[in-house]
Amino acid sequence: MASPEIDALTNALARLPGLGPRSARRAVLHLIKRREVALFPLLEALQAVAANLVVCGVCGNVETSDPCAICRDPRRDPSLLCVVADVADLWALDGRHLFSGRYHVLGGRLSALDGVGPEDLAIPSLVARADDGAVKEVVLALSATMEGQATMHYVAEALASTGVKVSQLAQGLPMGGELDWLDEGTLALALNARRPVG
Repeated sequence: MASPEIDALTNALARLPGLGPRSARRAVLHLIKRREVALFPLLEALQAVAANLVVCGVCGNVETSDPCAICRDPRRDPSLLCVVADVADLWALDGRHLFSGRYHVLGGRLSALDGVGPEDLAIPSLVARADDGAVKEVVLALSATMEGQATMHYVAEALASTGVKVSQLAQGLPMGGELDWLDEGTLALALNARRPVG
C-alpha cells in the first residue's frame, strides 16, 4: 500500500501515452529510489516547462518562447513551409534535420467521428502565411490515414487561391502510419520525393 501522494503520482504517470499502471509503478519506484539524480531533476524540469510553456503565435509549435526557435532561426528557408497535423509530427521531422524550411501546425486532422471540422484547424493562418509573398512551396506532410488524406485535400483546395506550389510527401509512407513512428530513412525519402497534390 502506497501513500495517497505516491498513488496520485502513479496514476498521473499511468495516463501518459505508452505507460500503463505497471510501467507507471516501476517509474515511480525508480524515481523514489533515485531521488537525487532522477526525481528532483524531473521535478525541476516539469516546473520550468509548466512555468514557461507557450504556443508559437507564428507556426503553432509548443515551446518556451514566442516566436519559437524554429521561426526565429535565420538559417531556415522562408520560401518552404511544411504543414503538419500536430507538434509531434513537427518534432519527428525537425528532430531528424530533414527539412530546412519552416513549419505550420494545423492542430489536428479533419475527422467527422471526432467532431473535428475545418474551423477547428489553423487553416486560415496557413493561407495567410502562404499568401504573404515569401512562401513559394507548401509541403503537406500529413499522415497516410483517411483523416490525413482528407485534411490534405481540404488544405490543398484552401491554398489554391494563393498561387504557391503545393506538394505532398511521396508515396511509400505506410497506409495508416503516423509520422512520429517512422524511421529517418523513410521520412527522408518521402520528403525528397515529394510531388504536387492533385
